[in-house]
Amino acid sequence: MFATRSVPRVGARLIGAVVGFGLLASACSGGGPDTVTLLTHSSFSISQSTLDSFTEQTGIQVEILDGGDAGAMLAQAILTKDNPIADVIFGVDNTLLSRAVTEEITLPYTAKALDGVHPFTLLDETNHFTPIDYGDVCLLYVQSDFEDVDPSGLFFNPSFGDQLVVEDPSTSSPGLAFLYATIAAFPEAWQDYWTALREAGVLVVAGWEEAFYGEFSGAEAFSEVPGGDRPVVVSYASSPVLEVLFATEPISEPTTAIVEESCFRQVEFAGILDGTDNREAAEQFIDFMLSPEFQEDIPLNMFVFPALRSAALPPVFVEHAEVVENPLGLDPEVIAANRDQWIEEWTEIVLR
Repeated sequence: MFATRSVPRVGARLIGAVVGFGLLASACSGGGPDTVTLLTHSSFSISQSTLDSFTEQTGIQVEILDGGDAGAMLAQAILTKDNPIADVIFGVDNTLLSRAVTEEITLPYTAKALDGVHPFTLLDETNHFTPIDYGDVCLLYVQSDFEDVDPSGLFFNPSFGDQLVVEDPSTSSPGLAFLYATIAAFPEAWQDYWTALREAGVLVVAGWEEAFYGEFSGAEAFSEVPGGDRPVVVSYASSPVLEVLFATEPISEPTTAIVEESCFRQVEFAGILDGTDNREAAEQFIDFMLSPEFQEDIPLNMFVFPALRSAALPPVFVEHAEVVENPLGLDPEVIAANRDQWIEEWTEIVLR
């Protein structure tokens, strides 16, 4: 989110105004029949060897077009839908899905392996968007700071606000997901919940990196830069895996843990941009993204889970990634109808 996701799904996908790569729009509007252009967010990461394998199998080169943060990427796709700058888009998640479908920027396509994905990822019945991966945004806390505390209280009890740093939902994808988590958990009282967090002293920053590396005390475990003084942060369920992999001193068990009751599930999708001159190549790439080869390369590159049920997980994920059994969620149509109002209400309550 989002920097790349190579370090805790790094780079918290800021949702903001579209800036830059206007020149790329004219330069990358078509790569020819032997090239498929993928418009994606800055957090996209996959092994070059995997992309090379697609080229070896099909003769089609993959060109990556960095669209910035997820919201900016989608906005650019919408603005250029009459003359698309790519063939395939990846990185639209369920917080943005309804907007993307309403704007009719993609073509319907039923991927060959679609029957093999987790059923909960099938959020677009029209198949304009194909699920590729999923992950959970959760509260992450330093275990040693709360040894005598029920972790669920870090979510349900807003008096812990002075321990918490969150991302602004108007500028950050995990921040927006956590706002949705509170709305799903407290549908009639989420405004009161945020009022209580504000009064308790919750800290709000623009994005994930600032929150995690700048204010979260647990970041010291895998960063040479001293962390902040907040032992609870809005992050990802995969963060403990990252700690084990990237700790500055080798560890066998993470020092951080997630509050499972706070987790909101995000599903990411890919789609074929309407107007592409390379539809056949685009369809082949969508199918490749749901192949075991691509899917099994996702966890240690983007630190999320593959949508394909049969995809094998790396051992470190099996051992340390928490599989959230009952994540919070909201219907994409409900999100589409209320997103702007919710963000405005949140801003009035917390920042003004």
